[in-house]
Amino acid sequence: MDPRALAALLSSLISQLTLLLLLLFPSSNPLSLTDSPPNSQEYLFPLIHHFLSTTEIISSLSLLSLSKKRKRTHQPQEDEPGPQLDQVNSFNSYIPQNPDSFKIFFRMNSSTFEWLSALLEPLLDCRDPVGSPLNLPAEARLGIGLFRLATGSDYPEISCRFQVTEKTAKFCIKQLCRVLCTNFRFWLGFPNPNELETVSSNFETLTGLPNCCGIIDCYRFKFLTKSNGKISSQSLAAQIVVDSNSRILSIFTGFRGNKGDSRVLKLSSLYKDIEIGNLLNLHNSPPMRIKDIAIPQYLLGDGGYPLLPWLIVPFVDPMPGSIEENFNAAHRAMRLPVLRTIASLKNWGVLSRPIDAELKTAVAYIGACSILHNALIMREDYSALCDGLGDYSLDDESSQYYGDIALEENSIEKGFEIRSALATRARDFSTVDYPKDNSN
Repeated sequence: MDPRALAALLSSLISQLTLLLLLLFPSSNPLSLTDSPPNSQEYLFPLIHHFLSTTEIISSLSLLSLSKKRKRTHQPQEDEPGPQLDQVNSFNSYIPQNPDSFKIFFRMNSSTFEWLSALLEPLLDCRDPVGSPLNLPAEARLGIGLFRLATGSDYPEISCRFQVTEKTAKFCIKQLCRVLCTNFRFWLGFPNPNELETVSSNFETLTGLPNCCGIIDCYRFKFLTKSNGKISSQSLAAQIVVDSNSRILSIFTGFRGNKGDSRVLKLSSLYKDIEIGNLLNLHNSPPMRIKDIAIPQYLLGDGGYPLLPWLIVPFVDPMPGSIEENFNAAHRAMRLPVLRTIASLKNWGVLSRPIDAELKTAVAYIGACSILHNALIMREDYSALCDGLGDYSLDDESSQYYGDIALEENSIEKGFEIRSALATRARDFSTVDYPKDNSN
């Protein structure tokens, strides 16, 4: 059997098995990437990681077995026509050799690009339009898709740079987003119970606050809509949960940005999964205690969110020099990773400006960039990770939509008790000068 066909078949089967596992532990939204109940996660994640490793091996073997064949294929015989517009015979002729320029083009270094190309090759090579083979190597398809995501360039510019038609450029970009969001969305999966211990331990080391399992925030990306010949700008809400290393643990997007943070939260599967006990240890394992107050696992959010037993927000107008004021300082310190993640996502060219695409395409761009963000962190490639916080706190709209969620009184009271107990454990941040966050 042809090596290319075999690699594509095996990779497709592995992808389908992975998706089957995710379907057995479903999430109510395609880009709301939370996982199954704790007792199932212990078996689900090792299997998924095994499938991922197997896919990498298959992709690498495919790349090796086809390297010589590809060289022969790209050398036209005397009786063959010369290169056509949709043929990229030497991908290296279209990309910069300078490492810094390479990172600008693709938001990753060359070794990560090669790794990703080998990993995705079977999936990118086997899905050409019916009856219209592109005759493009996987690295060219990947390069075209990444160039759009990394720079935000329009289709005419991409067509000119890579010497392909605009139709081919659009296909390659759509294909890359589809492969990432369908076959590799588990790179954004919420940690299992064992992994959550590491996440909370890292946060505790940072601030002294125990049992924190992530930082939640909601950002609004702009996108353009066309109606009756008029172009208008609208926003798209994206709810993100990250760990202390700015790794995305969950993302939920697809709603218009006129909904507040708390409303988006309640509409998300993350909220439902936590409330019924599928995520965090609200109803299962015994929580830790501070001064006889049970402290469950929780997330940290800004003032746009409600105070819940599993969602801790800052105190309002604390007294100067009080433990509440110090807690708020620790709270700000813990929020830096999510601000950095949002700034890093905005660093992708296609997300740095209003997205000129329909809603579902904008959602796919956000999902693809989020998946690539985690892949780069996993590879310890920080090419796309923002050093600062950017202008997030200046242009975020979440502060416009406070208080749009109904809560039970006992839930608020319990959340207040937990927050007050946590305030007694925060390290002293009175002399630490952190960047000002105006999103609260």
